Amino acid sequence: MPLIQLIVLAIVQGVTEFLPISSSAHLILAPLVADGWADQGPLIDVAAHIGTLFAVLLYFRRETAMLWRGGVDFARARVSADRRLFILLASATVPIVLVAAVIVLSGLESVMRSPYVIATTSIVFGLVLWHADRRPQEKTGVTMIGWREAMMIGLAQSLAVIPGTSRSGITMTAARYLGWSRPEAARFSLLLAIPAISAFGAFATLSLIKDGAGATQEAALIIGGLSFLTAYLTLAVFMRAIKSMSFTPFVIYRVLLGVALFAFASRLA
Repeated sequence: MPLIQLIVLAIVQGVTEFLPISSSAHLILAPLVADGWADQGPLIDVAAHIGTLFAVLLYFRRETAMLWRGGVDFARARVSADRRLFILLASATVPIVLVAAVIVLSGLESVMRSPYVIATTSIVFGLVLWHADRRPQEKTGVTMIGWREAMMIGLAQSLAVIPGTSRSGITMTAARYLGWSRPEAARFSLLLAIPAISAFGAFATLSLIKDGAGATQEAALIIGGLSFLTAYLTLAVFMRAIKSMSFTPFVIYRVLLGVALFAFASRLA
């Protein structure tokens, strides 16, 4: 895989992972738009996600420490607020893991990478985000989230296995429907990325080891590192901007992207 392709994919992943516009969709579209680029495949996509995972861990280091302590408290059967947050995030991750497993085993993964699918999900879930974002911002404080709310957001996250949906976008949508403020909706969504990406990262690592493809492993390391750098910067800007802006600019982008994809889908397919 050309170095320039890895650099572009890493920047695309880092910029789009935390924005509600679907990073996986952009990773799929990049080789379709660029002349002569082969599809990098799902393993490289996941490697890029792992880079952004470390960006989340570093940026939300206070919450990461809470999750670590919560995991220890869970192992020791000790009741604490940290343990509760750990269990909430772990439980909310189960639906997407189960749905992803079904899709991989059924062989539908390659079918869903179609430009037509991405165009449809980009528009539909973009409009749903716009509708949810019109609700009043009533709740603040991610540690106050309840079991029902966490599981509803987790169920919504399972839709993110469809490219174009956007994991961050659909979880922020669910959180906004539940009345959470934009900053807290984004915060919980990004914290929820930690166990989700970790699960897929573990799968990707095992697959890479099994395949024994040195070139693929090297490419994964490069794209992971570059994704981390761009993701951390994007995350810092996004979390600051979301305090004073709505999700409408992202909705407009998603709709325009979907319309453009429908117009050129026959050439990209």
